[in-house]
Amino acid sequence: MTQTQTHRSISIAGPAGRLEALLWNPARPDLSAGPPIAAVVCHPHPLFGGTMHNKVVYQIARTMDRLGIPSLRFNFRGVGLSEGKHDRGTGEQEDVRAALDFLADEFPRIPLAVAGFSFGCVVGLRVGCGDVRVSELIGLGAPVNNSDLTYLSACGKPKLLLQGENDQYGAPAKLKTLVKSFPEAMQRVTQVVVVPGADHFFAGHLEEVDAALTSWLISRYPGLAEK
Repeated sequence: MTQTQTHRSISIAGPAGRLEALLWNPARPDLSAGPPIAAVVCHPHPLFGGTMHNKVVYQIARTMDRLGIPSLRFNFRGVGLSEGKHDRGTGEQEDVRAALDFLADEFPRIPLAVAGFSFGCVVGLRVGCGDVRVSELIGLGAPVNNSDLTYLSACGKPKLLLQGENDQYGAPAKLKTLVKSFPEAMQRVTQVVVVPGADHFFAGHLEEVDAALTSWLISRYPGLAEK
């Protein structure tokens, strides 16, 4: 597959100040009408070393880049060069909205997706559920052991939830129980994929993450299949 790439380091105007971000915008000649979707990718917990350069976050962006999907990674407030300070997930939701605003301006009339890992999953998917511009949600390492994700039960958007078999912060059985509690219509649009042998950080299993993301995205957008 032949494509050109534009990788840009940018700043986004956020509610607590500038947000440091990276925009990857691959161009696939075979996608003559442009990409079918563009995605905001949210990183794990800032107080435990989470940044937009986290390996799982990077893998999400890399998979999308290979498929021709633009992706925007950013540092939450108080991380890296992003201004402001950590706000326990409340202000960070406004950071996600600012990222979506930027991406919507860059790619007008293109549906958006939100992908997030761990803390980024909880914060990002909550915002994505309520934003009419967002059509798909991708959550990795959902920390269901100690975080409330019941809001997903009222979200009818297609969702991929990717979990490690040995996730120490989000037991797959608990995640599956959560999904089974959803109304039937919400269950039908939610896919749970458990990566055998993987822990919360998918250490040594990023190839399986890539494969699962690729499969789900192509099932949603068959035109993304590599030629």
